[in-house]
Amino acid sequence: MKHFLIEEIDNVVHLKIARGEKYNALDAEMLKEFTEAIQQVKEYEGQIVVLSGEGDGFCAGGDLSMMDTVSDAKQYDEVMNHIETIVSSIYTMPKIVVSAIHGPAVGLGLSIALAADYVVAEPDATISMNFIGIGLIPDGGAHFWLQQRLGTHQAKQFAWKGEQMRAKEAYDHKLVDIVVNGSVQEEAHELAKKWSRRPLKSMIATKEIYHQYGLDQLMLYLSKERKAQWDMKQTHDHHEGIKAFKEKRQPNFKGE
Repeated sequence: MKHFLIEEIDNVVHLKIARGEKYNALDAEMLKEFTEAIQQVKEYEGQIVVLSGEGDGFCAGGDLSMMDTVSDAKQYDEVMNHIETIVSSIYTMPKIVVSAIHGPAVGLGLSIALAADYVVAEPDATISMNFIGIGLIPDGGAHFWLQQRLGTHQAKQFAWKGEQMRAKEAYDHKLVDIVVNGSVQEEAHELAKKWSRRPLKSMIATKEIYHQYGLDQLMLYLSKERKAQWDMKQTHDHHEGIKAFKEKRQPNFKGE
């Protein structure tokens, strides 16, 4: 596997996104590989999964190059199929999943982190749902995760502002479950080891009871996001947002 590392230590399966030189930004090829990695993780005996990123950040979201290449409906649907498989598989996985965030977790990267059962972050971690900056809407189930953690009104504000939060502020807003002092990957592993001495089957059963009823709602959100995101990709504001990003200037949005 080119961009993902899987290692099982005792009862813990570590899944690491390994494109550190690009802040683990996800392109179409990586998304396909991610779905394969998630399926492999399901087959491991370990009951706890720690999801992390290599290098200086957790995941910078979708690679900008993917915005240009995913231009026709077939390519777009393939990409969205992978995204939906990744987040729904994390949500329904019969294991406890912990996201270990350091550096940036942005856009789709944040959606994937929030799909986990528990989010752990280093103090220097930053989170942002910055789709608004390029005239798009949050995807990867973001509307579902944000509504669960923030409530509808605050979720709208967070998506509309596209603001960046450091770990402590994200913790105060309940987007992060714990802020650690040391290495987030080491701390997440230690947390997983502690949980391994607890009745994990009971914990997983509780997860399944809640999530089996949440899955229908998640899939509805994903379907709505897929359609709306395609519509947004055709707008003037999206094209202006991409152009402005490449030219390193402020976009001139027109609401069109």
